[in-house]
Amino acid sequence: MNEIISFAAGGLLQASWWQVVVFTLVMTHITIAAVTIFLHRSQAHRGLDLHPVVMHFFRFWLWMTTGMVTKEWVSIHRKHHARCEREGDPHSPMIYGIGKVMFSGAELYRHESKNAETLSKFGHGTPDDWIERNIYTRYSARGILLMLIIDLALFGAIGLTIWAVQMAWIPFWAAGVVNGIGHYWGYRNFASPDTSTNVFPIGILIGGEELHNNHHAYGTSAKFSSKWYELDIGWLYILGLRAVGLAKIKKVAPRVRLEATGKKGIDHRTLQGVIAHRYEILARYTGIMKNACKAELDRLKVANKTDKAEALAAATHWLGRGEENLAPAERARIEQAIAQNQSLSTLVQMRHDLVKLWDSSTASSEQLLHELQSWCQRAQQSGIASLEEFAQRLRRYAA
Repeated sequence: MNEIISFAAGGLLQASWWQVVVFTLVMTHITIAAVTIFLHRSQAHRGLDLHPVVMHFFRFWLWMTTGMVTKEWVSIHRKHHARCEREGDPHSPMIYGIGKVMFSGAELYRHESKNAETLSKFGHGTPDDWIERNIYTRYSARGILLMLIIDLALFGAIGLTIWAVQMAWIPFWAAGVVNGIGHYWGYRNFASPDTSTNVFPIGILIGGEELHNNHHAYGTSAKFSSKWYELDIGWLYILGLRAVGLAKIKKVAPRVRLEATGKKGIDHRTLQGVIAHRYEILARYTGIMKNACKAELDRLKVANKTDKAEALAAATHWLGRGEENLAPAERARIEQAIAQNQSLSTLVQMRHDLVKLWDSSTASSEQLLHELQSWCQRAQQSGIASLEEFAQRLRRYAA
């Protein structure tokens, strides 16, 4: 009887509390690695190819620890990128609100996973072998039940708590934090046309998914870190897999390359560099606009023009954060506030003209080159010192 009671209380391992904690953290971290390396970077975006042994390990692990079906996850994520923050985005806080995505992200996922059109349109290229069709997809819930049995056998009653943490880990961190906070709060390295943010520069807890803005800027890159101070642990794992021949990296974001200071001419190399690094360039330009807005905001506060100051403060917050997705009335209010200052109006117009360079899908390279040359000339004649310096730097970009 005592042996039965002991087994029920502590399972086969009779582990101490700290051993239980370590086991839970290791197990959940492997699950995070499986999501970011296999589901996200390899399957959804094709940024790398994995050896079949590694692929199947991740498939089996996710079946046991999440019950997620590869085709469903990949389809929903691809649709998110295709319809980002517009009607049809499966989990945008701009549409559903931050609270809904943070705490009910799993519900949004389950709802979209039942959409046959989503799976048909966005699920191409995912595993479709016998074991996928007959076990992982058909009996997706059996894996997590198997995990429950293993946890109870190893740890006894506390195994139920371990299992509960495992089941909540991905819904909270991936569906909630990344999809919610990753489009709501944080810093931005790139002015991608959405509200994506880098939640934290040290990407360990969520396997590098913390660097969400970097990912949205270069969606197919297998590497999420961009700045020297950023750490993407998922990328370190990929490098380790590559070192032993278990992974092949296909795509990474281009590194910014600047030619020698003093370059005066603008040629096709410059044009290619500007197009390749457009989100980094726009982020720099956004910094110029924000500084100009803050200077004008200080002037309005001194002049006690509260209404105009509030509207301009909203403009400062939304610049470079997907302001295109704001409601028309809010956009009009912000544009009106900016229009009160000639320098700000010039900066806004020049930004629109710069964006046209990579939005002109029908223009020839010669036409685009002429437009870039014209833009730089106007910038250097604007009388705005920060804009003139920006144009000088723009000349140095190269593919």
